Amino acid sequence: VFTNFPSLGSFDVAIIGGGIVGLASSRELILRHPNFTFTLLEKEKELALHQTGHNSGVIHSGIYYTPGSLKAQLCVRGATLTYQYCQKKGVPYKRCGKLIVAVEREEIPRLKALYERGQMNNVQDLRLIDAKAIREKEPYCRGIMALDSPNTGIVDWQLVALTYGKEFQEVGGTVITDFEASDIKVAAESPAGSAEGLKYPIIIKSSQGKEVRCRFVLTCGGLYSDRLSEISGCSSEPRIVPFRGDYLVLKPEKNFLVRGNIYPVPNPQFPFLGFHFTPRMDGSVWLGPNAVLAFKREGYKLFDFDTQDFINAVSYRGLQRLVMKNIVYGMGEIYRGVFTSAQVKNLQKFIPELNPSDVLRGPSGVRAQALDAEGNLVDDFVFDGGKGELGSRILHVRNAPSPAASSSLAIAEMITDELEKRFKL
Repeated sequence: VFTNFPSLGSFDVAIIGGGIVGLASSRELILRHPNFTFTLLEKEKELALHQTGHNSGVIHSGIYYTPGSLKAQLCVRGATLTYQYCQKKGVPYKRCGKLIVAVEREEIPRLKALYERGQMNNVQDLRLIDAKAIREKEPYCRGIMALDSPNTGIVDWQLVALTYGKEFQEVGGTVITDFEASDIKVAAESPAGSAEGLKYPIIIKSSQGKEVRCRFVLTCGGLYSDRLSEISGCSSEPRIVPFRGDYLVLKPEKNFLVRGNIYPVPNPQFPFLGFHFTPRMDGSVWLGPNAVLAFKREGYKLFDFDTQDFINAVSYRGLQRLVMKNIVYGMGEIYRGVFTSAQVKNLQKFIPELNPSDVLRGPSGVRAQALDAEGNLVDDFVFDGGKGELGSRILHVRNAPSPAASSSLAIAEMITDELEKRFKL
């Protein structure tokens, strides 16, 4: 098996996936183990093109997440590390803050519960503010009470990820792009007169017939994490179901309406945070996103369609159950995605001066949402490997949920700890 393929080299560890989690993990691994050889394999011609390059650009502070969960711990630590890293590397960012705004009386108990949760998660400098203080921070925003999070910020996450990649290469890491991993196997035998098969027993083959040999594999596949697990003979669950989020953009002459991030109080019945106002590093303001099932894992346009991705999603019992539980919400999201005036009506609760003529259709992103067979959103990190010679040499990051970018440096520490433990590095 796998003879006569052009080899791109042999390495101690191969990392599959050049998004922010793969890049942060590669950097952390090589900084801790400078005597090992590492390669990062990315299927696109450039790094950080998908979830990393299609998100709202927020540095989350860690308010929302269940106290004690990995998500909460990693976000709080990750945000601190991100600010330190950007400062050290000269990556531009803004600590512009965020208001979570209650516009209805019934939202106030949920807002106060969020405040308590943020306190339990050690999020710094949180405070509850009244309508007058809301207007002082956001002159055009209306609400009866808000949670003020001054340490929430914005950054270009793609630039941050590329900076991780540059650092990885500067200290000796190898980045191989245009390498779509299509098979991961144990070498059947060592080539004649060579010890390669003994020292580097894993072969990763690309869809174009190239190969890399290694001792250990880490996969950070994002939208394809379940398929990478399957091709290595590991479990296909949790399954990834892609959700597209469409943004609106304020016309430039209306950017004055928004200073910092403005979020609604999340409804615990629904799985996403809701439509929000987000200033960007380039000075624009994004409004969004909604959340609708994407018919293609990397389908950023409304009518993008991939037969395999579509059948894979709709035939999955977990998605069928999720849809039935959230059918009214889901139909509303589709309606608001098609009719921007319906979405603007929603946003006017926060900024009454906003008009449908003030917005344009903006970019879209696709989120890799892990789902179990019961239709539950998998809300925390999932790692797995497998059995046998191959399974014992591979670690799959199966779910790195939002806010994975904000948490990326802390996730990288945890992944590296896990690799050291599993592979006795």
